[in-house]
Amino acid sequence: MLEWKRVSSSDSQTPAQGQVSSTCPLDCEALFPSDAPTTTHSCSPKCPLHPSLTRSRFLAFFSPPADPDWASYKLGIFICLNCSGVHRNFPEISRVKSVRLDFWDDSIVEFMTRNGNLCSKAKYEAKVPAFYYIPQSEDCMVLKEQWIRAKYERQEFVASSLTWTFSGNREGLLWKRGRDNGQYLRRKFVLLTREGLLKYYTKEEGKAPKAVISIKDLNATFQTEKIGNPHGLQITYKRDGHTRNLFVYHENGKEIVDWFNAFRAARLHYLKTAFPELPESELLPHITRNYLKQGYMEKTGPKDAFEQGQVFIGNKEHGYEIHDDVPKGVRGNRWKAGITIVTPERRFVFACPNEKEQREWLESLRHVLALPMTPLNPYATAATGQR
Repeated sequence: MLEWKRVSSSDSQTPAQGQVSSTCPLDCEALFPSDAPTTTHSCSPKCPLHPSLTRSRFLAFFSPPADPDWASYKLGIFICLNCSGVHRNFPEISRVKSVRLDFWDDSIVEFMTRNGNLCSKAKYEAKVPAFYYIPQSEDCMVLKEQWIRAKYERQEFVASSLTWTFSGNREGLLWKRGRDNGQYLRRKFVLLTREGLLKYYTKEEGKAPKAVISIKDLNATFQTEKIGNPHGLQITYKRDGHTRNLFVYHENGKEIVDWFNAFRAARLHYLKTAFPELPESELLPHITRNYLKQGYMEKTGPKDAFEQGQVFIGNKEHGYEIHDDVPKGVRGNRWKAGITIVTPERRFVFACPNEKEQREWLESLRHVLALPMTPLNPYATAATGQR
């Protein structure tokens, strides 16, 4: 039978074991087998696999919430509650049991003993490309499902696989939301990595693109609730000094995730070209980014009339501050929960629809102010007037 115990990174035996994410990655890959010998223990058939009863080769490197209570007995790995729900959707790939509530035959216990998360990771993640996005527990379902299918069903990353060969270009059709009427129409998209461009066309056979987007300023993030589609992807870019958005989706989950990772590959290629002196490990966090907070606030305009707008903020060491109030005499049209952003040039006054939104915005803005100023920090260029 099996047991796992919690250890700190200082107790780990290898460098890999000490590299633990602050959030639990899909399939709970933070679980690694230890080198400790397994104690022989007889187990009667249909015995619960309770961690307090036995010894084993498994160590848990989990941040809260605690150790996993689930396991895929078909793959021989331990998984957390969130991951177990995804695994249950694919019974042809994975079969899930509760560690504490279900019963375990000797043969299954022996299979779990012979395998484990580190063995699974070594086999199924042998060749994961650096740009490929590995979903975290808070990510949307399509990212989780396609990660599991890519690993275990299609086996795209095993040592012998040639599946993930990225040529640098990609072409296909996506459903794009119209700017004026909100209607989704099929549009042709062409990604040219070496040229650093993304183009889209209103007609499949059209010669002139509707828009040409520089990879330099492109960001892509899944926004399923905002778009109202489980495969919804938001593409953000800069044009004429303004932020623009494209909202797209594809009926096929694999197709939209492949597009997302193609954008990430193109972004990594651009960053390596733009910052050749930086190691790849420093570039990877800046390929794409998820937004800390999205929503609406009222903002004072040039004549103090409240209108929607945008402002870039920088580091607190460069004179930027956040206050949870508004200057005297300033009132919003509808919303009363105020926020003031202080920059070296002026103050920007915002109003939130309620105190809950105000707290969430304050938390996100203060997080941005605490970020260090680096060449790759998207907020650093804003603070120095480059955006």
